[in-house]
Amino acid sequence: MTTAPSRVCFLTDKPDHALLAATAALLTARHDTRVDFTDPAAVSDLGTELADVYLLKSHTPHAIRLAGTLERRGARVVNTAAATELCQDRVRMAETALAAGLPFPVTRALVPLSRIAAPPPSGYPFIVKSRANRRGDVVARVDDAADLRELAQRWPDEQVVVQDFTPGDGWDHKLWVIAGEVFAGVRPTPLGAPGTAGRRPPPPPGAHDLALRAGTAFALDVYGVDVIADGSGAPLIVDINAFPGFGGDSGAPHALATLISSATMDACERDTEFPSA
Repeated sequence: MTTAPSRVCFLTDKPDHALLAATAALLTARHDTRVDFTDPAAVSDLGTELADVYLLKSHTPHAIRLAGTLERRGARVVNTAAATELCQDRVRMAETALAAGLPFPVTRALVPLSRIAAPPPSGYPFIVKSRANRRGDVVARVDDAADLRELAQRWPDEQVVVQDFTPGDGWDHKLWVIAGEVFAGVRPTPLGAPGTAGRRPPPPPGAHDLALRAGTAFALDVYGVDVIADGSGAPLIVDINAFPGFGGDSGAPHALATLISSATMDACERDTEFPSA
């Protein structure tokens, strides 16, 4: 029996994405593997012959629906359509995280941004984010009524959530996970917390464990967890993303290629054990 994968399909509109391109190169070099890139926006279905594994990098509603159709036909999709869709709604994200006992900001669902007339009970400052987690969404700190008016003028119809502001150490910690392997990055926060100068700190203690717990809670194989250190230095999750970009980490393509190889091997074994009629 051939254990090498035969066909892998990346569902993405960015075939030149660094992580995907590097992973594809590894797969084609190490195995007898055909790697395809398909823009979900350009297709309504993917034909009758299924790939061994689909990688759902695109997060658009159409891409998620397409992935769901593939799953119902028996395809292996990483991440699943349901897990990906869960991460696109920040209300459901907060509910899932808190239900799993993960530290997450208090999140309130609101009507369009233009109808926010006052700060939340926690007062100023507070954080406004688009309810839909997507490219080009709103993520802003609101310090006063003038900030709120200016934001509402720019995004009057945007459906948003409001989160309590948690003062941190000025850094956003990016924890990227592939099948349980954690990669870490850090960058200055864009939300104006103090203390962004100086050496880049490591993730706060316990952040790696939180990232792994988030993967279990959200049923994700490939994902990112954004963490800040709160005033006591404890980790606080502020966002969870299905299949992020991984910041160019040199180990990520190898980990992703290994995950795909394992998944496609499982698919081949299932096909051998349960052949089509």
